[in-house]
Amino acid sequence: MSDFFLNYQNQIINSLIVFVFFIVLRYLFRAALFKLGRKGGINLARIKLIVRYITVLLFLIALLIEAFIFGAKPGDLSLIFSSVFAVIGIALFAIWSILSNITSGVIMFFSFPYKVGDKIQIYDKDFPLEAIIEDIRAFQLHLRLNNGDLVTYPNILILQKPVVLLKKDAIDDGSDAV
Repeated sequence: MSDFFLNYQNQIINSLIVFVFFIVLRYLFRAALFKLGRKGGINLARIKLIVRYITVLLFLIALLIEAFIFGAKPGDLSLIFSSVFAVIGIALFAIWSILSNITSGVIMFFSFPYKVGDKIQIYDKDFPLEAIIEDIRAFQLHLRLNNGDLVTYPNILILQKPVVLLKKDAIDDGSDAV
């Protein structure tokens, strides 16, 4: 066991440095996203979702760096990545709709002008609707219609259709009731 540590001492030290850097970078991104989310009045669940996406991305980058630390050559990694990406590419082509909704969810986190509780009107020739935003999720928005029905509306469509803000924070919490 001590031979292992002696033989791989530099790699272990470098791995610890990468691990500490990963933790610090994750903490900084998380703090920045929470601050940005609170400043923008974004739902806590959406903030956590984006933090999870960033954590996975940072983890994959750290894994790539670890491969280089332990002696993987770019040629070896390119063969592995090209094979993996070919399989993933075929699979992702089959589920492009889900990926487009996830991407739309990330875009909406940073630039969506409407918040939970706002009453909006979506101009869609096939299914026009007027509703209150109840929740904004990774794949869809939950909209409450005037008649009480709950509609899930895909994120990609909310970015493609004209939307009008009718009333800010339209959810009645009963605080002004006498």
